[in-house]
Amino acid sequence: MPMKSLAPVAALVAVLTCGPVSAQQTMHEPKVDCAKAETQTDLNVCAVLEFGEADKALNAQYKKTRAAMVAIDADLDNNMKGAEKALIKAQRAWVDYRDGECEAQGFQARGGSMEPMLVSGCKADLTKKRTKELKDLAAGPEGNQ
Repeated sequence: MPMKSLAPVAALVAVLTCGPVSAQQTMHEPKVDCAKAETQTDLNVCAVLEFGEADKALNAQYKKTRAAMVAIDADLDNNMKGAEKALIKAQRAWVDYRDGECEAQGFQARGGSMEPMLVSGCKADLTKKRTKELKDLAAGPEGNQ
């Protein structure tokens, strides 16, 4: 299995080991209060949940930003179009960067119980920053002042 895919697997194992953590839990399933998480397992689960929320926000903003790039392309002559294509290229490169950077961050605790938390926490942080960048891009120069 490639190194790149080990961190998500480790995070998934942490979540599955602890049981589902959601608003739809039943009384006998463990529940994690992320505001009071203390055990490494709970911290790992909370980091995975935080990344999941950040990823949802990123995907929603990406759709808006992509629509803004399509609108820019619509106003340009054919030989000037390319905003949407540039965004797609940038986003693909950014995902590769995020995943590689966070995998590297995980090596601080390689093989340890903290590794999934470091990787997921890194992904959450970088994803939140990227979401803001996409929002700023969609707003255009006038919106960033």
